[in-house]
Amino acid sequence: MGSVNNSSEDGEWKVVLNRRGRQGRRFPKYKAQEEEEQQQPWTPNELEVDSLRQSRLIQKMEISMKKLENSQFYAEFVGKIQAPEVLDHFRRVLGTESQLNMVIYGIGSIESYEPPRFQLSIAILLKKKFDWIGDIEVFDPVLSATESNVVTSLGCSVLSVNEQGRREAIKPTLFFMPHCEAELYSNLLQANWRTDSLSRIALFGNSFQTYEQHVVENKNSLNPRVISSTRRIIAVRSFTHEFAIETVSDDYFPAFHDSSWHFFCHDHPDSELPLVDS
Repeated sequence: MGSVNNSSEDGEWKVVLNRRGRQGRRFPKYKAQEEEEQQQPWTPNELEVDSLRQSRLIQKMEISMKKLENSQFYAEFVGKIQAPEVLDHFRRVLGTESQLNMVIYGIGSIESYEPPRFQLSIAILLKKKFDWIGDIEVFDPVLSATESNVVTSLGCSVLSVNEQGRREAIKPTLFFMPHCEAELYSNLLQANWRTDSLSRIALFGNSFQTYEQHVVENKNSLNPRVISSTRRIIAVRSFTHEFAIETVSDDYFPAFHDSSWHFFCHDHPDSELPLVDS
């Protein structure tokens, strides 16, 4: 054990950003709904659990976790977390707490696609590896009842409310959000737009540096909605410590490319965050 103490609702695939040199790369995404629809009670569209599909999916998840755990990618992923500089940021997020719980948004359909299975697998493996990672909560509106049962059987819980990413970090929290849409990161930042709240967050997701670079390089041609959805991401960049991960294998590129760890505000505890239009 390590220690740190003293996609859209239809489940399809979509390009989140046309990053230079990565056009055509596709990965699962989760599209945030309108703000007035947030915090709505949620149940799967498909309510009946299929026992045969459930058994097959559990087997698929077991294969994914075993493959990932024995991979060079996972060894390097864990090594990145254990690097002194990164581990120190986790210590700062934890503060006086012994654990930080994990919230997974936008995992996608683990039954339909391999990348979401790898993403969920690595989250579960990290909980097993590090005793300072606590309970895991999972949400995506595309999850079926069968998938939800499998997620629960793997030791996680499935949220019964669609939070739209607007979870306030009352306690230290690890938000695990690989390849979510920009709107969802923006919602999370908006809900925690205070230095004390942001300092309680560790975020794994799309590179904020890449978002900023993309907007700067293409600001004259981007859709206004894209610019609006990334405004808060770019505004927090001066308060962000970002650590990129390497995929090192084509097997894991679709699930984890252009992903980073992000930590906020540790060097500027008394600074005020910039005003950003909602």
